[in-house]
Amino acid sequence: MRRLLSRTLTIAALALAGCGREAANAPSAPAAQAAAPSAGTPADAKADPAPLAIAAIFDEGGAFSEGLAPVRVGARFGYIDKQGKIAIEPQFDFAGAFSEGLAAAGAGPKTGYIDKQGMFVLLPKLEIVDLFAFSEGLAPVRIGEYLTGKWGYIDKQGKLAIKPQFDRAGSFSDGLAVVSVGDKYGYIGKDGKFAIPLQFASASSFSEGLASVRQGDFVTGKDGYIDKSGKLVIAPAFEAAFPFHDGLAEIQLGGKYGYIGKDGKIVIPPNFDFADSFSGGLAAVRMGDAETGKYGYIGKDGKIAIPPRYDFADLFSASDGLAAVRIGDEKNGKFGYIAR
Repeated sequence: MRRLLSRTLTIAALALAGCGREAANAPSAPAAQAAAPSAGTPADAKADPAPLAIAAIFDEGGAFSEGLAPVRVGARFGYIDKQGKIAIEPQFDFAGAFSEGLAAAGAGPKTGYIDKQGMFVLLPKLEIVDLFAFSEGLAPVRIGEYLTGKWGYIDKQGKLAIKPQFDRAGSFSDGLAVVSVGDKYGYIGKDGKFAIPLQFASASSFSEGLASVRQGDFVTGKDGYIDKSGKLVIAPAFEAAFPFHDGLAEIQLGGKYGYIGKDGKIVIPPNFDFADSFSGGLAAVRMGDAETGKYGYIGKDGKIAIPPRYDFADLFSASDGLAAVRIGDEKNGKFGYIAR
């Protein structure tokens, strides 16, 4: 789930990194129904209806990265550690995952990046209205108006490294970043120049040397995969296709989700109503519709590894081995974490 909690990231057609594609945001108005742990106090797991490593007491929960995960308690966001203890007190209007030691966050008039003590260490002197995490030393930021501003990239000194000129922009991965101008997508290098020209109806970030792209128009076109030279290596045959992780990529065929290998062949048949990326050998899948279906996890053999019993499930953190899950509906449910 690479997303800034409580903030709609206006990437539109981008399937950025493919993680956590179904947003599981709880509503921002209701306060937490269970008191959040104070700093240094572990969550009480006794009340949880399913085995959890961290109790389901948070109004929203993001993915762990670099030992911390953003959570919402009432109207404010903070961070917990792997024991479920509050590491950074809830104080932010929005908060993202840590990457390269920094996390995008906002508090009142402040919008920038915090360190693991919760202190703002980078407040770019720019009219930033949206921003993503750092990746490969650069971070995408939107300058100007929230809906009409252009995206560019800053470095860790807060200076513009690539001037704002794009309508959408993703994080750098494998040395390239997906961007759009108008309704066409392509890829730039760190010099801001196009390495793969604008030509696709949608596109995702590179992962494991490949990126999913859509040929044809956005509505009726099909998704396939290109390599870093822009060459089509898996023919456009899918209703939707997402980045490779652990050697597999989730795809959609006939309204159902399954997984392919890098040769484009089906490895796990499309039998699921939703499927997320693999991480550490497990992937979240949903059985049933978005309202009443349940989430569980499968292994790379396609067999159920963790039974579908959650109302939402995010991907497992590759670094920390925990995954956010929701128990209860989108309006009143609470987030906790399970271990691999």
